[in-house]
Amino acid sequence: MTARFPLATSSWDQAEQDAIQRVIASDMYSMGPEVRAFEDEFAAFFGSKYAVMVNSGSSANLLMTGALFYTQNEKLRLKKGDEIIVPAVSWPTTYYPLSQYGLVQKFVDIDRATLNYDLDALAAAVTDNTRAIMIVNLLGNPNDFARIQEIIGGRDIVLLEDNCESMGAKFEGKHTGTFAHVGSFSSFFSHHISTMEGGIVTTDDEELYHIMLSMRSHGWTRHLPKENRVTGTKSDNAFEESFNFVLPGYNLRPVEMSGAIGREQLKKLPALIAGRRANGAAFVEKLSNHPLFYVQEEIGESSWFGFSMVMRPDAGMTRAELVAKLDELGFENRPIVAGNFTKNPVMQHIEHEVHGALSNAEYIDQHGLFIGNHHYPIEEAIETLAALRG
Repeated sequence: MTARFPLATSSWDQAEQDAIQRVIASDMYSMGPEVRAFEDEFAAFFGSKYAVMVNSGSSANLLMTGALFYTQNEKLRLKKGDEIIVPAVSWPTTYYPLSQYGLVQKFVDIDRATLNYDLDALAAAVTDNTRAIMIVNLLGNPNDFARIQEIIGGRDIVLLEDNCESMGAKFEGKHTGTFAHVGSFSSFFSHHISTMEGGIVTTDDEELYHIMLSMRSHGWTRHLPKENRVTGTKSDNAFEESFNFVLPGYNLRPVEMSGAIGREQLKKLPALIAGRRANGAAFVEKLSNHPLFYVQEEIGESSWFGFSMVMRPDAGMTRAELVAKLDELGFENRPIVAGNFTKNPVMQHIEHEVHGALSNAEYIDQHGLFIGNHHYPIEEAIETLAALRG
């Protein structure tokens, strides 16, 4: 049965269908000129020097993590056993690549209002042993990057930014996903733009860019420029360079249709974000004092991926009862990402430690959920929620 108020809807129209037909007419389906054009346009839109498209946001996290293990820049190079701080609430594939490369994750609590880092807890967790920090912008909401930089101070700490849920968000006028040394985006169906499946990594570091170009495609040299930061100067012998493997890589390449669709979606992104932000303003205005739940506190300019609803302690009903009411009203809903991730059985396979109490993450885990936002007006959904009582 179709939900009355779904989590996600399509923003495609004839432009995306025409883009697909353009690829079919070209008879070029694997990664090619459409993907390259999308990468250039994406980087320009977000003010980044480089962008690398892959087949998912999860792959984007994997690629940017791996690249940091092969850089020759000692200030950026990570190694097995290094400590990386992570927030206790995020999606699994924020954490899995870090574990797979042997980093030791230190889980830190979130702020119950913003759903991003509890900045005081983060400040207490950062020590001289901290080698990296994973910054996750949750449900469209930027982190306070100014405060994070104050916390880091003069330490050489590598920053990774998981921006898969927050494309189009800004902090102090700068796009999220571009504050760290590497940043990931997702273009999955339910996200701000959709290329069917897809992800992007942005960076301003040329060497990391070249490393990712190689690692994305088997670790070979074929897609590197002649003068590059991985091998120096490539041979002019295309036959030899076609199967020349220099880094442990993957096949994370997107298909050409995803690049073509992405180019059309990127044109629409300003309007898509404007629509979501308008809904966000109405949602906050109508529901900020709701007796059953409170809503996410915006930092900077959120792109409002969805709308969180965290039960008030005195709500007089359980989350299960709220979920049942939302289901009855036709609201498709989910937990807030993966809740307190440290509770999952998979943690037995992940080397980690927990810094202090994760009381806010646990509260979100037990009392939080979110519903969908869209690029078009959703007054009926907001009014329906405003009238909801126990």
